[in-house]
Amino acid sequence: MARPLIGRTVRRIRTERGMTQQALAARLGISASYLNLIEHDQRSVTAAVLFKLTEALGVDLAALSGHAERQLEAGLREVLADPVLGLDSVPEGELQAMAAAAPNASRGVLALYRAWRVAREDSSGIALPSGRRLLLPTEEARDFFHERGNHFPELERFGEKLGAELRATPAEMNHAIAERLRNAHGVRVTVAPMPESDRRFDQRTRDLWLAESLPRESRGFRMAFQLMLMEAREVVDATLGEEPPSSTEATQLIRIGLLNYAAAVLLMPYLPFLHAARELRHDVEKLAARFGVSYEQAAQRLSTLQREGHRGVPFFFLRADTAGNVTKRFAAAGFPFARFGGSCPKWVVHHAFGTPEQVRVQAAELPDGAAFLCIAKAVHGPTPRWGEPSPTHVVAIGCDIARASELVYADGLDLTTARVGIGLSCRLCDRADCRSRAFPPLEHRLRLDANDDGGSPWRFEPKAKPPQRA
Repeated sequence: MARPLIGRTVRRIRTERGMTQQALAARLGISASYLNLIEHDQRSVTAAVLFKLTEALGVDLAALSGHAERQLEAGLREVLADPVLGLDSVPEGELQAMAAAAPNASRGVLALYRAWRVAREDSSGIALPSGRRLLLPTEEARDFFHERGNHFPELERFGEKLGAELRATPAEMNHAIAERLRNAHGVRVTVAPMPESDRRFDQRTRDLWLAESLPRESRGFRMAFQLMLMEAREVVDATLGEEPPSSTEATQLIRIGLLNYAAAVLLMPYLPFLHAARELRHDVEKLAARFGVSYEQAAQRLSTLQREGHRGVPFFFLRADTAGNVTKRFAAAGFPFARFGGSCPKWVVHHAFGTPEQVRVQAAELPDGAAFLCIAKAVHGPTPRWGEPSPTHVVAIGCDIARASELVYADGLDLTTARVGIGLSCRLCDRADCRSRAFPPLEHRLRLDANDDGGSPWRFEPKAKPPQRA
């Protein structure tokens, strides 16, 4: 197996640390010219040098995986393939060189493209009076969490401190939170019929109403959210940072997301949850049972375990509805989600709807060879009234295939022969033999023949190779 090349990642982290090549080379005990070859992926890295790199740069092995670079390349590939730009096919080497040599400029290209999409799709407001671009609030909130690796040390510390004060086991936590709300804030918790709402707080009477249709774990989470709303305001505001988001809506979305994060910390403290995840080999259902939370809450918590010195398996997390709308996504594992359009119909996320409450597993391989172990389960929410379908979502997590042996879901799978080839989306996928394809790829010319009906719905010519330089 080829040794992974991590030069782009080393160069990015070194630059972020403000170190010269000479300084880093001296710490590693190698020549600056050899380090230069490593950073340009012209030399692989030995195990000895790899461990010295983690010490010299102050990171762990997971940080050198290149996930950030691959995500950036995937974004550029998606943007530059848009036919509106009128570009010829951009070679992979050129994309990689652009992301490696100018990562900030590359992120600027993605931001400009996103702003153009917003301007086209939301003409009611494309800029603030100051001239700052107005993003879709949902996309801005997703970017906020993605750029921070979906891990917030300040909220972790606050939640752990509060949990230590409550001194409750998972079985006692709901009662302990309710008592804290009553004794510290004068809040009375009442469970009652609420067809139009799941949680409502009356600031005047200090009554917190929870819908009786909610299962116990969902009531507990909403009580934890209410407690954080009252006690974690300062740390949430500090986490938001000095530069406010571009709109009130984005600010509120991010603030609610941070409060949800803090509530999860209270119910699933970092180190106990990390140790349990390793002991149970990341069995989400068993983790949910141990901590008295829902499947979705436990799965999402797994995607946040990125504390320096105590990192868990990097997981991506995704929640999608039956129409294919992605309502949550976090990419700690480096899975390159398509930002503008649908995902691959062969991905296990879409098949899980057919087997509700059953865990589905898939070894998925992207066209660039990157492979992930994906776990998906369809879950139902409470039905608001008779005759209305219950809200159904698929909750999915996944990790790099190299970490699959740490998951119970890989047991019995041949991770080589069981791989299913998927793409980011049909518009960006070059796979010619896919019977599930919904659209032809953007960068290929169609090959239409009325006398030959192939297995794939769309046939197309191979991508033209770029001319060789003399």
